Amino acid sequence: MRLTVLGPVRVWRDGIELTLGPPKQRALLALLLVRAGQPVSLSEMVDVLWGPAPPKSAANVVHRHVGSIRRLLGEGGPAGVAGGILVRGAGGYRVDVDAGALDLLRFRQLAGQARRAAAAGSPGRSVELFLQALELWQGPVAAGVPEGIRAHPAFVAVDQEYPAAVKEAAEAAWERGDPEQAVPVLRQAADRYPLDEALQARLMRALAATGRQAEALEAHRTLRSRLKEELGIDPGREVRAVHEQMLRQGSPILPVSPATPPPVPRTPGLRSGVRPAQLPSDLPFFTGRRAELTRTRELLAVPAGEPGMHESPPALVISAIGGMAGIGKTTLAVHWAHQVAHHFPDGQLYANLRGFDPAGSVTSSGEALRAFLHALGVPPTGIPAGVDAQAALYRSLLSGRRMLVLLDNVRDSAHARPLLPGTPGCLVIVTSRSRLDGLIVADGARPLPLGLMSKADAREALARRLGADRMAAEPSAVDTIIELCGRLPLALAVVAARAATRPGFPLAAIATELRDSAGSLDAFAGSDPGADVRTVFSWSYQALDPPAARLFRLLALHPGPDLSLPAAASLAGLPAVETRPLLAALTRLHLLTEEAPGRFTFHDLLRTYATERARADDPDDIRRAARHRVLDHYLRTTRAAVQLLLPHRTEHVPPPPSPPHTAPEHLTTQEHAASWLTTRLPVLLCAVEQAAATGFPTYAWQLALALDLFLDRRGLRQEQLTIQRTALDAAERLPDRLGQAHAHRALGFAHHRLHQDDDAQAHLLRALEIFTALDRRDGQARTHRSLAFMANSQARHHQALDHYGQALDLYESTGNDSGRANVLNETGWTHILLGQFGEALIQCRQALAVHQRAGDPNGEAAAWDSLGYAHHHLAQYEDALACYHNALAIYQDIKDRYLEADTLDHIGDTHHALGDRRAADARWRQALDILAAMGHPDAVPLLDKIHGTTTGPR
Repeated sequence: MRLTVLGPVRVWRDGIELTLGPPKQRALLALLLVRAGQPVSLSEMVDVLWGPAPPKSAANVVHRHVGSIRRLLGEGGPAGVAGGILVRGAGGYRVDVDAGALDLLRFRQLAGQARRAAAAGSPGRSVELFLQALELWQGPVAAGVPEGIRAHPAFVAVDQEYPAAVKEAAEAAWERGDPEQAVPVLRQAADRYPLDEALQARLMRALAATGRQAEALEAHRTLRSRLKEELGIDPGREVRAVHEQMLRQGSPILPVSPATPPPVPRTPGLRSGVRPAQLPSDLPFFTGRRAELTRTRELLAVPAGEPGMHESPPALVISAIGGMAGIGKTTLAVHWAHQVAHHFPDGQLYANLRGFDPAGSVTSSGEALRAFLHALGVPPTGIPAGVDAQAALYRSLLSGRRMLVLLDNVRDSAHARPLLPGTPGCLVIVTSRSRLDGLIVADGARPLPLGLMSKADAREALARRLGADRMAAEPSAVDTIIELCGRLPLALAVVAARAATRPGFPLAAIATELRDSAGSLDAFAGSDPGADVRTVFSWSYQALDPPAARLFRLLALHPGPDLSLPAAASLAGLPAVETRPLLAALTRLHLLTEEAPGRFTFHDLLRTYATERARADDPDDIRRAARHRVLDHYLRTTRAAVQLLLPHRTEHVPPPPSPPHTAPEHLTTQEHAASWLTTRLPVLLCAVEQAAATGFPTYAWQLALALDLFLDRRGLRQEQLTIQRTALDAAERLPDRLGQAHAHRALGFAHHRLHQDDDAQAHLLRALEIFTALDRRDGQARTHRSLAFMANSQARHHQALDHYGQALDLYESTGNDSGRANVLNETGWTHILLGQFGEALIQCRQALAVHQRAGDPNGEAAAWDSLGYAHHHLAQYEDALACYHNALAIYQDIKDRYLEADTLDHIGDTHHALGDRRAADARWRQALDILAAMGHPDAVPLLDKIHGTTTGPR
């Protein structure tokens, strides 16, 4: 007999789940289970089931339900229990079972052992036991029982044991020095108990300690808002203490660690103490690979029977896991990485390099390096130009650290080599479909070739997904399925998914369908026709109805790593309401994966198969039309998002005509626009490259132009250079001189941001030449402003004024009031740099008036901020504060978080000049809160101010 109450109330006898009867009977059983071992009186049963006004028949109904429950449970109990399970004694009825039969008792048993381990000074063992205990919870106590009954103290008291255990697990993990262990249960508990401040404080602390500072700050903001809205209170002392520590340190809170690595030399702008934890989740269905895991222990000199290693490796250890696609390289690598991650206290880095992406969306070594540098705390402005310089900085940051690096799906040895650390103490795991002979010969990598699963492991993998009972009923069919899947893990997973969605379908029939399927993936064909991945893929594909099959083929044409429902709808040329069920059909058959809500991705092999099907089944014009639709979708959505975020700041370039049956995503707020641009940015960067490579050059340069200002605000200079070079090449091949001019201007500004002023000057002058030849005066004016910006940074302020004067004349000739006001404000700023504060006030006031007439709130706020800056330098601090507060109100109203933080920074400077350090610190911390959540490099100077390293305006 097995009973559960930590979640739905369920009972199994001899492996068969029993039907528990009507709701009141189920509720009564739940009450008896939560009070297991204790008598429950008749009056208490009546009170729980009916409350203060029970019917006259209540006692008779209870006796009838008790009789039914006794018959349901049977006369005998589980092993070790004398007599029946439901026992009548003095004081009422009690359920008499041991911890092996009831999940609640097992939970309490494990939790008690965990507390004793913690008291004995064994936090590691304590965490393990707490996590085992918490795994027993499948939802709220007695889930499915009416809420009115579950509100009784008998159930509420048990429900509170869950968050209490989570908090204790978090404390044990913290004491051990590995808070990452408790993050998953903390997240789950925090979602269920959003107002539990002690729980939320531990989640924030663990997130910050594992390198997720922005997420920790977001959790604090969410809690603060929820407490204010629902309870009308502010966070308590414990939450405030954690938040204060995050802000004071300006970096993740570090747990106590048994070993502290040598200090890493400070890089300008680097946030110290960052501990990335980037490993993907371990696969819950992982089975087998015992021989390979034994080899990994030998590789790290780990004694047999130990799950990991005792010390960091004395030298740099590189393991190259190789094998065919779908063989389970990534699954094994991730599983192994999770086993040994706690022996690398400085964190884990992960990158999917997409070395065999059929769409050409390979993640370059440079892109991966920049992502790793970001994860290690280097702001965009601190990343040098060029892969060699970036690799050198990366190796410097890892020097003296014990870090685990997982490089997944690399193309070849050269693809992985720039991402290798240069000093001992790290473990690098590399997976690839290719043999990495270069790494093995030149870099000392240890090869770990991965073969097919054994028959026993394949059977275990199917049993995990289909259930042992179904497998035992048809052993011959199971053997046939394993044989025809070629013991390939990915193929087995697809077949198992198909069988699981048809629980009444005999496995023998599935084996027959698989045997009768035709076709093969040429790259993975073997002497045994059963070991053929395409057979499995085509079988699943043929199970689709024609609209879903068509969508499957077209999705292979999508740029970038993942896509949304609206993008899929544009690819298919269908309304979203018709596309959604097609995506659901693909995910059900594991032909598509929903990585996050509303975001879908292919496995590499499935994308290859879809590409082949599209080439075979869809003519060139059909595929070209689909690409046209999705590129149009991304161009128009990007333009709409940037217009929402930065009105009056976008270039007025007419887009190409839209093809039929495509539409942009509907973005309604600035928050939505910013979120869309941020999450879709990898896809948009790939879309620029795909547009240029597949015959859509106008989309390439216009999409790059639309992204220019957003990338600049985020400090993503390398990405700016990459797509603008592509844009320039596309515009030159058309030829489209307007596109060339815009690309030259954007390239010039990006080069200047990277302090490559010779290249910047050349591009900007070429842009000015083309804009002038085309008589595109707004383009000329924008280029003069870029030249002026560069001149100011080089202290050539009078030359900057000359450029601003020409820009002003050009904007006046076109009647562009917003552009003219921007120039007036920028001219005023230049006068501030010259120390001519009176002239600055004149220029900025003119800018303010024009922006107000033009209805440009962003520009108006910028003018108020400049006026405040001028007043500050004139020591007119009260006037400065008045101007700054006008700017702040507008930025908050239009939801421009970056410039809101910038103005808060200025307000803090003025309070500091007035001698009010407390007010200054409060404003700087508000600004830091915003910038840290954005991951913006401007957070670093603010930390210096807060810590007293620097003061005053920047």
